[in-house]
Order: sequence, then structure tokens, then C-alpha cells
Amino acid sequence: MLNRVVIGVTALVAVIAGVAPGVLPDSATGLILVLAGLIWGAMAVDAEDSVQFLAVAIAVGAAAGSDVLNHIPAVGMMLDGVLGGLSVALYGGVASVAAVRLVNRLKG
Repeated sequence: MLNRVVIGVTALVAVIAGVAPGVLPDSATGLILVLAGLIWGAMAVDAEDSVQFLAVAIAVGAAAGSDVLNHIPAVGMMLDGVLGGLSVALYGGVASVAAVRLVNRLKG
């Protein structure tokens, strides 16, 4: 249940930040997205078999970084903002997966 709440909050904050920038303060938006990604990465991703998750995070980050959706008339800028917020959350999850994997390796 908590997994769905974290995903819902992440999606909602990313959509609000992408569609209506400035409604939420930038510092709060980034903090919420990173914390949600950290929580979701620790809860839902298997740290020992995380190849698919890491590939998706790289792909979304690359698409957000290249501003590829800006070429769509009228809505491209908003979609690119949403994708940017989702990439922030996914990168938070990547950090969480890396930390969990490191702890697992140290425990033996």
C-alpha cells in the first residue's frame, strides 16, 4: 500500500511541477521528488537484480536532459517538465539502490 502512495505522490508532484511551474517552490519540489525516489528505491527495487530499473532511469534521464519533448507543439514544454521531475525521482531511487546494494555487500 505504501508503495502505491509513494508512486502517486511522485507522479502528482512531477505533473504539478511540469504543468504549472511555480505553484510549488522549486526547493520543495526537488526535495519531495528525491525523498520519494529514495523511499521507493529502497522498498520496491531488488538491489541485487536492478538492471531493468537502472536502464529505465538512464533512459528517462537522457530523454529529460535532451529536452526531446519540447518539439511537440503546445504541450511539449509541459511534458518535458513532467519527464524532468520523474527523472529526479528515478535518480533518487538509483542512489537508494546503490546504498542498499553496498550495505548488502558489506554484510556479506
